[in-house]
Amino acid sequence: MHYYRYSNAEVSCWYKYLLFSYNIIFWLAGVVFLGVGLWAWSEKGVLSDLTKVTRMHGIDPVVLVLMVGVVMFTLGFAGCVGALRENICLLNFFCSAIVLIFFLELAVAVLAFLFQDWVRDRFREFFESNIRSYRDDIDLQNLIDSLQKANQCCGAYGPEDWDLNVYFNCSGASYSREKCGVPFSCCVPDPAQKVVNTQCGYDVRTQLKSKWDESIFTKGCIQALEGWLPRNIYIVAGVFIAISLLQWLTDLKGRPRDRSIWKKKEKNLLAKQEKISLPT
Repeated sequence: MHYYRYSNAEVSCWYKYLLFSYNIIFWLAGVVFLGVGLWAWSEKGVLSDLTKVTRMHGIDPVVLVLMVGVVMFTLGFAGCVGALRENICLLNFFCSAIVLIFFLELAVAVLAFLFQDWVRDRFREFFESNIRSYRDDIDLQNLIDSLQKANQCCGAYGPEDWDLNVYFNCSGASYSREKCGVPFSCCVPDPAQKVVNTQCGYDVRTQLKSKWDESIFTKGCIQALEGWLPRNIYIVAGVFIAISLLQWLTDLKGRPRDRSIWKKKEKNLLAKQEKISLPT
C-alpha cells in the first residue's frame, strides 16, 4: 500500500472567509444598485407597464444602474457561494468574469484613445439625443443638469443645441414659455441668490449672442469635458489603476483557492480508494 503526502491539502479557513467577506460586500453593493434601480422604475411606472421600456427616448440612467447591479449581484453571488461551498465551477466563473471585465475596460480605454474623433461624435449624438428627451424623463433631466452645472457648460457644442428640444426651440411653431431659452443649469450662478432661480434661462437666446455670456454658460459640454480630462489625467489614471489592481487581487485570491480545493478533493479521493483497497 502506498501513502501520498500533499502539502496544504486542507483549505485554509482564514482564506475561505476572507474571500467570502470580500464577495459579500460586492454582492450587497449589487443588491443596493438593483434596489435603487427597481425603485426608480417603480416611481416612473415602468414596472406596472414594462412596454414603457421600449418607448423610452434617449438613454435612461436607471438602465445603467440596473445593469451594474445585475453584474455585481451575479458575480458577488458566485463568489460567496463558491467560497463557502468550495465550488470550483463558481469560483472559476467568478475569476474568469473579473479578468474578462478587466480586459474589456482596457480595450475600451485603448480604443477611446486611438479613435478620439469617433468617440467625440458618439458622445455628441448621445448628448443631442438626450437634449431632445430632456423633459420626458426626470432622471435624464437631472443627469443633464448635473453635467452642465458641474462643468459650467450648456448643450453639446453650445446653447444653440437646445433648439433640438421642442420646449426650448426658437421656431414660430413653439408656444412654450421656455421658447428660446435654456435650462436653469446653463445659467451663471448668482452668489447673492440663496434660492435657485429655475426660470433664469427664459428668453435668454432672444438677446444678442454677445450678451449671452453675462447670464449663461456659452461653452459646450464636449469642449468642457475635453478640457477637464487633461487637467485631471492623473486622477483618472489613478482610479483606473486602483480598479485594475482590485480586480487582479480578486482574481489572485480566487486562483489559489481553486488549487486548495483540488488538492483537498484529490486527497479525499485517494483516501476513499485506499479504504476500498484495504482487506476486510
